[in-house]
Amino acid sequence: MVATPEKLQESTLHSAAGDRIAVLLMGYGEVESYEDFANYNEQALNLLTAKFAPVPLWLYPPLAKLLAVFDLHEWQHQHDHFISPHNAIFEQQREGIEQNLQAKWGKKVKVFKAFNFCAPFLPEQVLEQIQSEGFDKILIYPLLVVDSIFTSGIAVEQVNKALAHMYEGTEHWVKGMRYIPSFYNEPEYIDLMAKMVEEKIQKDLAVAHLPSQTGIILMNHGCPHKAKGFTSGIDESQALYERVREKLIHRYPLISVGWLNHQTPLIEWTQPNADLAARNLIDLGATALVFMPIGFATENHETLLDVDHIIHGLRRKHPEVTYVQMPCVNDRPEFLHMAAHWADAQIAALLEETALSVNPQMAAVQAQTHSHDHGHHHDHGHHHHSDHGHDGHHHSHSGHHH
Repeated sequence: MVATPEKLQESTLHSAAGDRIAVLLMGYGEVESYEDFANYNEQALNLLTAKFAPVPLWLYPPLAKLLAVFDLHEWQHQHDHFISPHNAIFEQQREGIEQNLQAKWGKKVKVFKAFNFCAPFLPEQVLEQIQSEGFDKILIYPLLVVDSIFTSGIAVEQVNKALAHMYEGTEHWVKGMRYIPSFYNEPEYIDLMAKMVEEKIQKDLAVAHLPSQTGIILMNHGCPHKAKGFTSGIDESQALYERVREKLIHRYPLISVGWLNHQTPLIEWTQPNADLAARNLIDLGATALVFMPIGFATENHETLLDVDHIIHGLRRKHPEVTYVQMPCVNDRPEFLHMAAHWADAQIAALLEETALSVNPQMAAVQAQTHSHDHGHHHDHGHHHHSDHGHDGHHHSHSGHHH
């Protein structure tokens, strides 16, 4: 095929105007001082707990302060004042994934990070930056928690809230959208988890412990059993655990899942938690225990403080056992390489797809006409819903800007 000059010009024009893709990596973000912690807890309760706990709204502020009091003792038993490395690691992940993607796609792809709970990187703030830099296609990529279908539901919720009022006139600026739900079933990730455990055992434990005495606790992000109908991530996390376990079990028979639960009252959490899993393996004759986080890609206070806290408790009761606390994948080059690779197919799809053309003003009109289509008995319900929808959107804008 010979490209005619007109064709050539047209395509270069097209790519200059549109087709810039913002990859939005999403994590919780972590407060770096204890003072901010009660506020962080309150936001987390609002977004997370509301979906599975029978807790009235007025209870959030006092409950958040109460949870912060429980955490203070953990926070302080860790070298006085714990500063979470989470935000710094997440930035390294963003940078590494961006380098990998730009090596393939060039400067038309840029990676941004958003934190569910921490300004100045709230999804709302980051989306405004993405828009102002001229990107019109977005790949939503929740990275922190591997069960992500529940956690990333929160990411999508926040993105939707922000986008609902970010348009002018009759056309939304977003021309393309894609989403990566989770990487629980990605073979390279599963292999890497097993490899990290095996290497550590070979290097430090094999000299003093038989394989059958070497217990492995594969730690997942805790999930509530009943989440008011939301998919809570148990299936994905369970599948991830089974796959990593399969890789190790022939050599190391003592393996258990260990869920890192937020022990909120009134809620039935996934079991066994990491502490119980450890006790079970000690009962089965484990003389060494490896705690490996598989359900988290980035270190955070759960993988650091909570696990450290669990090990402290176990050591008091079983000082004869050797305990090894493994890191998350964090910014290991091979992880950043694979994480970028998982985005390739979605970036390719965004570049090939016809641009979306969405007029948000039509939503209200549509809601009305559709309620009439289906006979009168649905009528009232639909109208009420659309009213609430509007209320919700208008309020969500307050309070984030300085």
